[in-house]
Amino acid sequence: MIEDTMTLLSLLGRIMRYFLLRPETLFLLCISLALWSYFFHTDEVKTIVKSSQNAVKMMKGKVVEIIQNDRFGGLDVLEAEFSKTWEYKTNNVAVYSIQGRRDHMEDRFEALTDLVNKTHPSIFGIFDGHGGESAAEYAKLHLPEALKQHLQEYEKDKENSVFSHQTILEQQILAIDRKLLDKLSAAYDEAGTTCLVALLSDKELTVANVGDSRGVLCDKDGNAVPLSHDHKPYQLKERKRIKRAGGFISFNGSWRVQGILAMSRSLGDYPLKNLNVVISDPDILSFDLDKLQPQFMILASDGLWDAFSNEEAVRFIKERLDEPHFGAKSIVLQSFYRGCPDNITVMVVKFRNSSKTEDQ
Repeated sequence: MIEDTMTLLSLLGRIMRYFLLRPETLFLLCISLALWSYFFHTDEVKTIVKSSQNAVKMMKGKVVEIIQNDRFGGLDVLEAEFSKTWEYKTNNVAVYSIQGRRDHMEDRFEALTDLVNKTHPSIFGIFDGHGGESAAEYAKLHLPEALKQHLQEYEKDKENSVFSHQTILEQQILAIDRKLLDKLSAAYDEAGTTCLVALLSDKELTVANVGDSRGVLCDKDGNAVPLSHDHKPYQLKERKRIKRAGGFISFNGSWRVQGILAMSRSLGDYPLKNLNVVISDPDILSFDLDKLQPQFMILASDGLWDAFSNEEAVRFIKERLDEPHFGAKSIVLQSFYRGCPDNITVMVVKFRNSSKTEDQ
């Protein structure tokens, strides 16, 4: 009998702990008591409830204020962010670039065209800096001009030349990296940059890539054709090369070389270059324009590709080619709205066989 009583008490104790002492149950009891007291005109409780209502209203006001002034939203902040913009427009090229949520703008871009005399192919470049803007700025100022000079020499006598667009791109990118390393290492400047460069002639498109800026083309059928492939540390080829050099990769939000750099190839980054774990060798691809009959191409820093896939970006731009910036501004702002934390730079180049494009 005593054992049965103890068992019953133990059971009741468990029920009380499980039901009555749960935070949800205590909260409901407090609310019920407050409501019951309120309806019976208990002045003290009415005062408490009224104060709580005022507190809720004040909190709502604070939340609205926070939202309006938050770094990731609010009209004032958006206006401030979008005031830090850069844009460029010609008859067939448009660029839109924003600093976005970063403290500094490290993206750079360049477009060199000679559509009248055609002394050289059009040159388009995207340079996404990291660790400072100095590497991207240097590449933007010097690489397109060096390419222009060598391409003009090539065009004068290309039938007898031993060079090609591919060899010129490779040689000049590697040469610029050597000069950049000398300059930055002397100043103990550890900055680096991606390098995405496209050469456009009448029948051929040649694209060189170092790092994780990316290009994609829309062909005549509206399909997305990759113009480059990102250089990421987790890729098997890159991982093996880094390991052979005595380096390692580790995960810190993303896979990084030596736990530092989120790409496996770049210009600059002299401390990692000294270890031979990061290289500047470009991947170069060529495309037959007569075969593809492209409508446009997109060259962009990885801020865009954090928010859009290749296919989604092509569809987005295709629907907005009639806009003043050929959709570049719209897709940059959309990437920002989707929460991209990076600088965002997008270049859209329309091809002359597009029905909506002016002659190059």
